[in-house]
Amino acid sequence: MREAIQRLSDNVKKVLLGKDDVVDMVVTALVAKGHVLLEDVPGLGKTLLARTLAASLDATFRRIQFTPDLLPTDVTGVSIFDPASRSFSFQPGPVFTEVLLADEINRTSPRTQSALLEAMEERQVTSEGATRPLPPGFFVIATQNPVEIAGNYPLPEAQLDRFLVRIAIGYPAPEDEARILEIHGRGGATGVDPVTTIAELEAAQREAAAIPVGPVLRDYVVAIARATRERDDIALGVSPRGSLALLRCAQARAWCAGRDWVGPDDVKAVAPAVLGHRLVLSPQRELSGQSPASLVREILGEVPVPFEVEAP
Repeated sequence: MREAIQRLSDNVKKVLLGKDDVVDMVVTALVAKGHVLLEDVPGLGKTLLARTLAASLDATFRRIQFTPDLLPTDVTGVSIFDPASRSFSFQPGPVFTEVLLADEINRTSPRTQSALLEAMEERQVTSEGATRPLPPGFFVIATQNPVEIAGNYPLPEAQLDRFLVRIAIGYPAPEDEARILEIHGRGGATGVDPVTTIAELEAAQREAAAIPVGPVLRDYVVAIARATRERDDIALGVSPRGSLALLRCAQARAWCAGRDWVGPDDVKAVAPAVLGHRLVLSPQRELSGQSPASLVREILGEVPVPFEVEAP
């Protein structure tokens, strides 16, 4: 299965040029069976990343452009009356897909944002008294623009907590931007062929989740989480769900690297992306302008790293 996931990663990197670290983190989240929040300015390839990932998986892909007038039923679906049969039939919304791009998710109201809560956490939709499962491999990539605040609805902590990782793509290096201009400036094709399947992805997810984690590493994850709860400059620390997310993501990273054991470096590598958006900083810390991810890195430097980790 690792070969299939490596093909997936390589395929996406052919299109999203110069952002190998971003692609690796998104693929790691996918293997960890989590969702991704891409927070960055427009024009950096967020939509391109989502489309390419879906095409590489040969998965169904739907995009929802979130706007202030969007309703929850526009996401989950609605029952429509059929005069011929004199009955109502449920029409599934765009959430019934394998890869969902929730574009500019912070431009819609909290009521509509909440329509994704059950789908992201339990991979099902309950509507009008009936619960309907979502397709296997259901995966959400949401985007939001952090520099525009007019008409936006910041995601509440409960919604942010549903995302396994929050990452930024960032501007490309000069040489990578030159390649983008060369390829896309002359109308170069951005489409890709499928290189793996949802079935292979599910097998990879099961293998990654089965990697054993010893008590020493579990205690290390708990120590990091507790450190976020005991600082005066953090108003709300990481919950046990955040600790579990950190462990799952570290397992997926180790599996993608070809290992059957998880080390402290795996935890430290994914912690800023996994924990940053789960912290609520104190007002004084927010005024300092320091990002939550950089605060997580500061905490990682303070928590003692175990020197010995049990390998299976």
